[in-house]
Amino acid sequence: MFRGVNNLTLDAKGRLAIPARYRAPLMETCQGQMVVTIDRGYYLLIYPMPAWEDIEHKLVNLPSLHPQVRELQRLLVGHATEVSMDGHGRVLLPPALREFARLERDVVLLGLMNKFELWDKATWDARRENSLAGEHGGGLPEELARLSL
Repeated sequence: MFRGVNNLTLDAKGRLAIPARYRAPLMETCQGQMVVTIDRGYYLLIYPMPAWEDIEHKLVNLPSLHPQVRELQRLLVGHATEVSMDGHGRVLLPPALREFARLERDVVLLGLMNKFELWDKATWDARRENSLAGEHGGGLPEELARLSL
């Protein structure tokens, strides 16, 4: 399980250094093989390969004639790119994906259980502040309303 907020810097070649605490688990579970794709919120999703394969399995079993399903498949699978962690624990993020998420230098990597989100730092800071102010609410879904933290 991945968790936590990590403020990081992309190097000049667009490489992301995976924090040391995640490297061993990523090597253990997927030999450093991951998939990076986009999200509608203009950030990137990074999945270890086994978790990504679960997502693909779920997506392929959805009704392909439904326009919203096809759109989701286009976004997630159509932009999915395989990346490998190098010997220094870095992954090279494709230029098109960096451009989509507006990633320049300062980024935030969020560990979210089975995946990571990668945000431009300024975008993340604004999103977090809006969330804390309740601007991304609209009420809790029934599943969350029953959750006790």
